[in-house]
Amino acid sequence: MDTQIVVVFCLCDDLLKSLHHYEDAQCQMTDAEVMTTAIVAMLYFKGNFCLASLYLYEYRYIPNMLSKSRFNRRLHHMADLFLTLFLRLGETRKKLNEKSVYVIDSYPIAVCDNYRIRHSKIYQGEEWRGYISSKKRYFYGLRIHVMITEQGEPVEFFLAPGAFSDTSALRLYNFDIPEHSWIIGDKAYNDYQMEDLMREAGVELLPLRKKNSLRPVPPFMTYLQVSIRKVVETTGSLIERLLPKSIHAITAKGLEIKVALFVLASSINFLS
Repeated sequence: MDTQIVVVFCLCDDLLKSLHHYEDAQCQMTDAEVMTTAIVAMLYFKGNFCLASLYLYEYRYIPNMLSKSRFNRRLHHMADLFLTLFLRLGETRKKLNEKSVYVIDSYPIAVCDNYRIRHSKIYQGEEWRGYISSKKRYFYGLRIHVMITEQGEPVEFFLAPGAFSDTSALRLYNFDIPEHSWIIGDKAYNDYQMEDLMREAGVELLPLRKKNSLRPVPPFMTYLQVSIRKVVETTGSLIERLLPKSIHAITAKGLEIKVALFVLASSINFLS
């Protein structure tokens, strides 16, 4: 744990230095320390900023810890820096991904149980009600759409309402990957038009085919797709392992920042 905390701080500090990030000289707690506290909360304290702040303060990692309200204000103010850190890690992993094989999938994040939907204050509307086909049940909240390498390392992600389908999500990925790359997905990603567009750009979209597919693939390709897709299930379990049973948040932005931080934390976990 000690080594991981030092690694997280070094990553954050080096990022801010590379960006020539300006900080007020009167700040008692640096932005790198704020970022470190937030990420440590995701890695070891189920997203509880108070417990992470208390731990880092008592063990003298960060002697000048902010109060709860000031910490939250600073965190919201610098939310874009966490995304920048995730993208920098993703760029490095794309360069190291020699096989250029990627996997895409989505994971549900429930804001509340179905019987509490009418009382939800964070989100309201049917666009947030999604369906989990593997569990044959509905949920109310967000979906994390993520692209990972063959080794399971996240390189791209975004959040969307729960009702947003995986097929529609294909058009929201940046797909900033090298030419001649392969992207593997499950049966929900069958979109022939998108496959043709991506092939013209030099990228092959290879989802698992449905039984009535007009573009069947050889059996050996199906076997390859299934074996590689097991990696994305492992990555999903790593994210779920960090997540608490319920994410405490008061606003939609606060919830989305926490979910994004959990994805960033799972990405940093691959460094150890």
